[in-house]
Parts: sequence; structure tokens; C-alpha cells
Amino acid sequence: MADKAKGGDARAKAKELSKASLSKIKNHGGGFMKFIREQNIVGLAVGLVLGTHAGALVNSLVNNVFMPPIGLLLGSTEGLKGWTIPLGETGAEMALGAFLNDLINFVILAFVIYIVIKLLKLDVKK
Repeated sequence: MADKAKGGDARAKAKELSKASLSKIKNHGGGFMKFIREQNIVGLAVGLVLGTHAGALVNSLVNNVFMPPIGLLLGSTEGLKGWTIPLGETGAEMALGAFLNDLINFVILAFVIYIVIKLLKLDVKK
């Protein structure tokens, strides 16, 4: 019987310790959330995720939706990427179209990030 009483005491102590530990974790968790909000870590994370994973989607949008009509207007099967400027008699070309294509990709991606930050209200500082 004494062994059962000792086991019950040990369980009660373990339960109290786990409650105290959980309380400490909750207190630290609140500090962690405060740190995230104050240091704008969420905004940084959103920008990183969107910049990394939305790049392929934006490239596809630009290359498959926007560039074919522009290429039709310019008379190029490659869209805007086919627009080059010859540089003298050497055969060298300035790929102005490729640069404009990348610029359009950047502007669309920046706009998407702006919209997401506005929708999530991450731009509001307290």
C-alpha cells in the first residue's frame, strides 16, 4: 500500500511539474509572438515564400499569356524575347526583349507581393 501511495505522490508531482513547464512555455511563446510581430518577421517570411515559389507561376503567366500577343504584334514567334538589336557587323545582338520580359516578370511579382501583404494587413505597424 505504501508503494502505491509513493507512486501516486510521484504522479502528482510529475503532473505539477508538467503544468509549470507548460506555463513557462506559454509565457515564452507569447514573447516569441511579440518578437515576430515587432521585428516584422512575418513580412520577411511572406516575401521570401512568395518570391521563391511564385516566381515560376509569374514566369508562366508572362511567357504563356502576355508574350504571345506581343510577339504577334512584333512579328516574332518567341514573343518579346525574340526582339533583339544587332550590334554592328560582328553578329552580336543586344537582347532587349529578354530584358523587357524579365522586367515584366519583376513588376507582376512585386504587385502580387504587395496585394498579399495588403490582404493580410502585414503593413500596419502598431
